[in-house]
Amino acid sequence: MEGDTIIGKDHKGAIVTINDRSTGMLKMKKVNTREAAEVEQVIIELLEDWSPFDIRTMTVDNGKEFANHQSITQQTGVDIYFAKPYHSWQRGSNENLNGLIRQYIPKKTDFSLISDEYICYVENKINNRPRKRYGYHSPLEKMEKLLFN
Repeated sequence: MEGDTIIGKDHKGAIVTINDRSTGMLKMKKVNTREAAEVEQVIIELLEDWSPFDIRTMTVDNGKEFANHQSITQQTGVDIYFAKPYHSWQRGSNENLNGLIRQYIPKKTDFSLISDEYICYVENKINNRPRKRYGYHSPLEKMEKLLFN
C-alpha cells in the first residue's frame, strides 16, 4: 500500500489517497485540513475497506499529516514506512495515481467546491480505467481476479 495527500488551492483542504500496489485499486476521501488527527481517521476508515486482505505495510511521504502513524498501526495492524525525502519514486504507484486524479481535479482547484459524490465518481473512473501494466485490465478487474480465482 502507498498513501499520500493531494493539496487544494491555497493549501486549504486535501484529499487522502491510498492505493494497493498489486492491483492499482484506489481509495480516496476529502479532508478539511491536513491535521494529523483528521488524516489518521480517514486512513483508518479507508483501510477498513481492505480489511479482508492481509495488508501489512503502507509507505507514505514525510508530511506532518502522517505524524500519527503509530496510532494508525495500533488500530489497523498496518506498519507505516516513510519514503526518503525527495525520493518520490519510492511511492511511484501513488504518484502515478495522483497524476490521474489531477486529470479530474486540476491543481489550484478549490476543494471546498468538490462534493463527496464527485470524489467517489473520480475513484470509480480511475478504478475502472484499463492499465497497460495489467494487460489492459482495470484495477477493479485485477482485484476481482485476486478475490475470485
